[in-house]
Amino acid sequence: MKTRRGRINAGNKNKRLYRGYSHRRDEELSKQGYNAFALIYRPGAQTACEDLARAISFVFENAEELEVDTDSYSLWGGSAGARMAAWLGSYGPADFGGAELPQPGAVIMQYTGHSDYTECDPPTFACVGENDGIANWRTMEQRLNRMAKLGIDTEFHHYPGLSHGFGIGTDTVADGWVEEAIAFWEKQMK
Repeated sequence: MKTRRGRINAGNKNKRLYRGYSHRRDEELSKQGYNAFALIYRPGAQTACEDLARAISFVFENAEELEVDTDSYSLWGGSAGARMAAWLGSYGPADFGGAELPQPGAVIMQYTGHSDYTECDPPTFACVGENDGIANWRTMEQRLNRMAKLGIDTEFHHYPGLSHGFGIGTDTVADGWVEEAIAFWEKQMK
């Protein structure tokens, strides 16, 4: 069975994951034919990244059984999950106790103040609301501009009137961002 590429959601430390937007975002990806894996992670930046590294390693180790294609996989996350996705994209699962694996084809981030990057970061898509009281949209924009100057493919969207946690953006000015992120990711697969 030929499957489409996998995506790992680095996005929720809340045990009510399946009531949150991460589940709805995963459903949107599934409708497009992608495999999506969601992670409930332990609190703390280091332990959360270790959990994500183990999850990515698990998917790679069991790709045949899971019937997924890991080539050009992507990491998605919002808020703290976006920082996790970015760190794993920058440094790789091995730096957090996981396997030595290829870099993701793309990192898809929502609303985070994460500003760290490396010269080797994967292509990155980011979106945030302009009224986000937690993650300043200009911080995200500056990070992506700096990455773009290094030759890293980036795409950035900021949405007027939206605050932190707009999820998949249904019935807001961000409606359609998931499709834009998928298109960005698919561009990296070529």
